[in-house]
Amino acid sequence: MSQSKIYFLLKVLAFFGILLSVYLLYQQIFRPTFQPCYVNSIINCDAVISGAVAKTFGISTPLIGLIGYITIMIAILKKYQRILLGAALFGLIFCLGIAYIELFQLKVICPVCIGCQFIMISIALLSIKLNLNRSKSEKA
Repeated sequence: MSQSKIYFLLKVLAFFGILLSVYLLYQQIFRPTFQPCYVNSIINCDAVISGAVAKTFGISTPLIGLIGYITIMIAILKKYQRILLGAALFGLIFCLGIAYIELFQLKVICPVCIGCQFIMISIALLSIKLNLNRSKSEKA
């Protein structure tokens, strides 16, 4: 896959990550009566909006996600591959940590979080591919 295709995919993924983070942040701040993420007591976004993982180190978890995705988008647009890789790997570890807490401690599933986790895994894999391609071209 060419670098231009990888960058295009990364932009699309980061854009959707930003949208999902904004959605969760909106839900957390405004608490609207209509909550499409709420399916039942097990499948909902309450853990991230108001529950045990709503804040990480005293900071809104959706805000951390939004800042992360914006950082990733800037790294993509500027083609800062190492910053992209670092942000993607940090984001991946962060997302997997939240997923572990949700699934195994709280026993809930947040559909939006699953979307964010899928996006972050994809971004991490694509950024690794970009960095591997860069390393190969530097050696040649």
